[in-house]
Amino acid sequence: MAAAAAEAEEEAVAATTVEEERRREGAREDEGDSDSSADGEDEEKENEAEIQRLEEQLSINAFDYNCHLDLIKLLRQEGELVKLRRARQKMSELFPLTEEIWLDWLKDEIRMASESTDREKVYELFERAVKDYICPEIWLEYAQYSIGGIGQEGGIEKVRSIFERALTAVGLHVTKGTAIWEAYREFENAILETVQPAAGSIPSPEQQQTLCAQLEKIHTLFRRQLGLPLLDMEATYAEYEEWSEDPIPEAVIKNYKKALQLMEKSKPYEEALLVAETPKLAEYQAYIDFEMKAGDPARIQLIYERALAENCLVPDLWARYTQYLDRQLKVKELVLSAHDRAVRNCPWTVGLWNRYLLAMERHRVDHQIVSENFEKALNAGFIQATDYVEIWQAYLDYLRRRVDFTQDSSKELEELRSAFARAVEYLKQEVEERFSESGDPSCTIMQNWARTEARLCNNMQKARELWDSIMTKGNAKYANMWLEYYNLERAHGDTQHCRKALHRAVQCTSDYPEHVCEVLLSLERIEGTLEDWDAAVQKTENRLARVNEQRVKAAEKEAALVKQEEEKAEQRKQARAEKKASKKAKKIKPGDKRKVEDDDDGEWGQEEEAEQPSKRHKGDGDSTRVEEEVEDMEVETGLFGRSTPARPAASSKQKEKAAASRKEAPRVLHDSAKDNVTVFVSNLSYSMADPEVKLKELFESCGEVVEIRPIFSNRGTFRGYCYVEFVDEKSALQALGLDRRIVEGRPMFVSPCVDKNKNPDFKVFRYSTALEKHKLFISGLPFSCTKEELEEMCKAHGNVKDIRLVTNRAGKPKGLAYVEYENEAQASQAVLKMDGLTIKENVIKVAISNPPLRKFPDKPEAGRASQSMVPRQIYGARGKGRTQLSMVPRALQRQSNLVTQAENGMVQNSPATSSAATEEPKKMSNADFARMLLEK
Repeated sequence: MAAAAAEAEEEAVAATTVEEERRREGAREDEGDSDSSADGEDEEKENEAEIQRLEEQLSINAFDYNCHLDLIKLLRQEGELVKLRRARQKMSELFPLTEEIWLDWLKDEIRMASESTDREKVYELFERAVKDYICPEIWLEYAQYSIGGIGQEGGIEKVRSIFERALTAVGLHVTKGTAIWEAYREFENAILETVQPAAGSIPSPEQQQTLCAQLEKIHTLFRRQLGLPLLDMEATYAEYEEWSEDPIPEAVIKNYKKALQLMEKSKPYEEALLVAETPKLAEYQAYIDFEMKAGDPARIQLIYERALAENCLVPDLWARYTQYLDRQLKVKELVLSAHDRAVRNCPWTVGLWNRYLLAMERHRVDHQIVSENFEKALNAGFIQATDYVEIWQAYLDYLRRRVDFTQDSSKELEELRSAFARAVEYLKQEVEERFSESGDPSCTIMQNWARTEARLCNNMQKARELWDSIMTKGNAKYANMWLEYYNLERAHGDTQHCRKALHRAVQCTSDYPEHVCEVLLSLERIEGTLEDWDAAVQKTENRLARVNEQRVKAAEKEAALVKQEEEKAEQRKQARAEKKASKKAKKIKPGDKRKVEDDDDGEWGQEEEAEQPSKRHKGDGDSTRVEEEVEDMEVETGLFGRSTPARPAASSKQKEKAAASRKEAPRVLHDSAKDNVTVFVSNLSYSMADPEVKLKELFESCGEVVEIRPIFSNRGTFRGYCYVEFVDEKSALQALGLDRRIVEGRPMFVSPCVDKNKNPDFKVFRYSTALEKHKLFISGLPFSCTKEELEEMCKAHGNVKDIRLVTNRAGKPKGLAYVEYENEAQASQAVLKMDGLTIKENVIKVAISNPPLRKFPDKPEAGRASQSMVPRQIYGARGKGRTQLSMVPRALQRQSNLVTQAENGMVQNSPATSSAATEEPKKMSNADFARMLLEK
């Protein structure tokens, strides 16, 4: 009742404050003009509607972090102080709040605090704030606020207590700890001024004692600070020298130098943190490793806390920190606080909840608190079914360790049995409904329950009932499940039930029946009668015979399927060969061989042309090839009873005429001096008719076009790219905005016209291939999904900065997308909520963007590299000569072979050979020819 009355009083005070604020706002609005008043009312209505929408969304999903932030921001903007306080309270119960949120909350409450009771509530709020993260700014604000209550009873001691706690928490912070020390010294210096005797007066012994004690406090603060490795230690030392009337003791100087050396060792890690980009995880990990080697627990704890303040959503970092606290420090308050913050930051990580349960049991936390935290874990929203099995198993282990099994019955034992039954039901109902699976196909929880009943409670009847239920859930076909039950019966049951279990196993097992049969025969060999042995042999032989028969049939069926697939593959191969032969017969007609007027080369030329197919230049999108493909398609569709209209002969002739005119046109090289007013356009369709006209209509919207130069092949066909020259540079820059515009069904690429040979530093834009924790990669999207539909779905989990649907070069969607959020927290929230969603009957996968590294081919070996440097023989278009037959006279062939062999490195470069290769051949007379023939 007292709490309710206090809450009502608090709301009344806040409501009065709100009413006064609204009156002031109303007065200001009356002074303004009517138009601004109307705009303000519209905006206020929109904000109220948005506040109501956010509150409804939080009633559905209380763990929506971004929704909490948006609601608090709007309520603070509207001045709804009562609702604002409740919204902050609800968020703080679910999540640790960031430094920024806490400071805003504290400043608002400090402005509203007027009486001493309000001051105590602010103190309580500060106590909650300093528990979430190690924040020097919050501690400094806390200490400064406490100075305002110095006039109350025990005010000075309370301020000192807060400062001492702040030094314990953040006094070792290398970069921000100095501010706490200086504020503490400033406070003590202010106290010193109040105890100083008046000028010209003689202090009493009591005053002198008080003065000396205050001076000693300041001396102690200086000495303590100088013994710690902090930033600007030299300035603090100089300040101490100036302040102190006595020389600094040697012990203090020694500690100062030692801390200075440690500061020098820490400086590289601090500098790395200063220049690194958020989240600085690698830099913090290196710093943690350094401190772990040094072994100072306070410094290790502080660097972990600093890392977690910037990486609060990294479960592995929390796991390493809590493990260190569990194994090294073992301080109850510190350990439990860290575990609690870990599960509040990363509630979806089941491993952190398991560690928390163990830590609470280890430090003998009240059973009611352990059970409450377990219930929170069940409501945390794990991302897979097996996580629920894991958390249930951890809780059941905890309950089992509480039971005293020497007693026949106890409250703890009944609670354990009730928890086992609830776990089985929970996995069957809640988990299976959400994930379409229980997460426990092998029934491990029921197995553990059966073992507990058999071994610890001596209740084999209950254990058999549980195993019977396990087998009816689809596990009867597995040999290992039957053998597990057999071993339990063997240890805690009787031979009759063992025999019965094995007989059922022989009948039901389908994966390893031989093993079960062997176990049954072993049992009867040791303990069975002759009748038992005969029955076991007969049963196992019959079962194995049926199994072998089934395996033979399965093998025959598989062989038939393989044969059928091979026949289909052979038929497809034969069909392709026939199709290829028919196409070749159409292309090569009798009488098409080129006639050569030269009598000496005519015979060879005809034979060579018959062997070599027509040469095609790479990139030639010629109309002849397109027409041939269309013609082939018409032949194929005709086989299935569909006919296509024949291409008009007139259009074909027009295209050939246009291609011929382009072929005869003179080549115009690009002038690199005009790069600044020119853009390069690519990925256009080869079949585009009149590219100049089509593109001019498009690019004239950017400015006056001087010229559009499409690039054509040697056969006069368009190659899919061109240069567009403008009058001024401004128009060229504006034309870059047309990049990815769809032209004739393909995305047109527009880029600056840059000669990379002259500008090697020019970089074409590439999407990032590194880990981006604020960006999502979504796969499995339906091809019909639009950017607007995806944005509508994603913005429910945070502020979407950009969405990119991945397409191929033809502009067709691939079912992939990248979604960029403002920060990592929003992206992580979206992964949890969107992964596995069904969109238009497609189940999408959502993950943090982390593209795999591209695999580049290994560098060639030295031997291969040397071979690749040797010039190859000049071959035809496909790497071979036009014919495999030699068409060169032998006398000339021998001479050319020598040169070729020398080029291929097969002949040693002797001086004679090299000189013969470089000198021109001598003219031979008739006598020289005769002498050469006689020598042969």
